[in-house]
Amino acid sequence: MVRAAVLPAVNAPLRVAEIDLPAPGPGQVRIRLAAAGVCHSDLSLSNGTLRQPAPAVLGHEGAGTVTAVGPDVTTVAPGDQVVLNWAPSCGDCHFCGLAEPWLCARSGLAANAPYATLAADGSALYPGLGTAAFAEETVVPAHAALPLPAGVPLADAALLGCAVLTGWGAVHHSAQVRAGESVAVFGVGGVGLATVQAARIAGAGTIVAVDVSSEKEELARAAGATEFVLSAEDTAKRIRKLTGGVGADVAVECVGRADTIRTAWSATRRGGRTTVVGIGGQDQQVTFSALEIFYFGRTLAGCVYGNSDPARDLPVIAEHIRSGALDLSALVTERIGLEGIPAAFDAMLAGKGGRALVVF
Repeated sequence: MVRAAVLPAVNAPLRVAEIDLPAPGPGQVRIRLAAAGVCHSDLSLSNGTLRQPAPAVLGHEGAGTVTAVGPDVTTVAPGDQVVLNWAPSCGDCHFCGLAEPWLCARSGLAANAPYATLAADGSALYPGLGTAAFAEETVVPAHAALPLPAGVPLADAALLGCAVLTGWGAVHHSAQVRAGESVAVFGVGGVGLATVQAARIAGAGTIVAVDVSSEKEELARAAGATEFVLSAEDTAKRIRKLTGGVGADVAVECVGRADTIRTAWSATRRGGRTTVVGIGGQDQQVTFSALEIFYFGRTLAGCVYGNSDPARDLPVIAEHIRSGALDLSALVTERIGLEGIPAAFDAMLAGKGGRALVVF
């Protein structure tokens, strides 16, 4: 038996309970978690914004050590340190064939099948986003366990599984930020802070961090922001003023709200790029006029998992970590236990802090 934070039903409070994990089956591995990040996507799963069968163990940003492998597993072995990949690609579907593994049609299959049971009554549990990282141990498909590059601290490596890959990819793959360009980052939680760091590494000139909380300014500037704007009705106007009167070359929206997406678009210069990383609900409708789409010549792009291929990107990111250019610990504002996850959810709703990290 292991302890886990269990979501009994959508919109129900999480509770810590003991669960029973089976031995890993064919193509599966069992992992002892070192840490798991508390991501806004976990909150979205808990409140029904994103679909997830319940009861479930949430958590998708994690790292740990392999303790056992099932038959036919050759990619990792017991004792290996790994990062969880909540969107593992199958390598065989239409999107994988297009070299777009972040859009894999089969990446979410594991989330829809029970993986464990509650110790108290034997009821089936589903793994949040296929990984169930809010537990001392988990069982996942082998291709969801990525070998951790050397020189990366295991607990902090949990952030590679979502926040860092997403922020890095938003800058380097989706927006393709070039040296000297101006970048505005909307929302500087865990993903936003990773985006700011990635923009700095890309050689961006002016980096404007935007948030609803003035408490985020110190975090944002430490990550590499050159300017900080407290979100208000005139946010776009203020960003244009900070970027020579034309607007940011690139705006990255990390919130997932219609009004923030609209502001990010308005803060982008003519011919610039607006990348949306945040996950919003179906009720969040964004409106543009046909004339402004023509006149401004901007591009608006969604960005799934940073448009990243972890096998390609993790070694590159690890090199920046080893060199000191990318600081994982700077993204973490709180280290908690399983019991602290509900409070971390509340903090995200209030717009507070960076990344809360569950440390086992």
